[in-house]
Amino acid sequence: MLTYMYKPLIVKSAGLRTAMMASVICDSVLVTGSNRGIGLELVRQLVKSPKSPGHIFAGCRDPGGTKAQELHVLAQKHQGVITVVQLDTDSPDSIEEASKLVESKLNGKGLNLIINNAGVNIPGSLAETGKKEMVDSCMTNVVGPMLIAKNFHPLLCKAAAQFPQSSMSCSRSAVVNVSTLLSSITRCPENFYRSPMYPYRISKAALNMLTRCLAEDFRKDGILVMSIHPGWVQTEMGGPQALLTTAKSVSGMIKVITRLTEKDSGTLLDWEGNNIPW
Repeated sequence: MLTYMYKPLIVKSAGLRTAMMASVICDSVLVTGSNRGIGLELVRQLVKSPKSPGHIFAGCRDPGGTKAQELHVLAQKHQGVITVVQLDTDSPDSIEEASKLVESKLNGKGLNLIINNAGVNIPGSLAETGKKEMVDSCMTNVVGPMLIAKNFHPLLCKAAAQFPQSSMSCSRSAVVNVSTLLSSITRCPENFYRSPMYPYRISKAALNMLTRCLAEDFRKDGILVMSIHPGWVQTEMGGPQALLTTAKSVSGMIKVITRLTEKDSGTLLDWEGNNIPW
């Protein structure tokens, strides 16, 4: 499978090379926060896809903990494809060590896709929000994805360089940041009073600016960067009253991600591909 996917490197035709790349979602992907909810479902659907990546790196804070048991069962069923990686996005040292591990597993190849899914939802009105809530939210939802992008940038560049004549896509090189409709400054008046959530809204709005900055910074390297809103999903974070199952949300997200092109870099889209204003 891996040999087949990298045959485009010796093909002279850029059009044929692009077509071969499109035969799989991507060769390699890192999903953060993959021990539960959307992250776990992303790993599950990616590995079961007919166009499954050859390498799926499933990052989670505590691989040995009880919350990672379902991920380990999935990884056991798909040995050689899923690698569980200790990755605490609040820890610069953990991120650096994870990047080294991923690099060693790729055997000289680059990393095609990062899905920055790890995040926290600390709800709170203004009266309930203090320094700790804001710092904790920003550390996980903004600083973590920034350090992931920084540390894995060389591997993303290596992946993009393997297909220099191809346009931007997740099969070439991309970073997808999981954001939210509640991060939209334009849409805030429509939904603020239902869900004030100061720490969550503000940190995810900052994540959107990170997406915009990275999109401009990485454009020269051929790396696509965008944010995606998964919808209101029935997870530990979204609650049981949410409108979408994780399966339906993730199915839509994967469809959107696989269809991304250069025009989508620096945008915020929802799980159905609709544009959300900043």
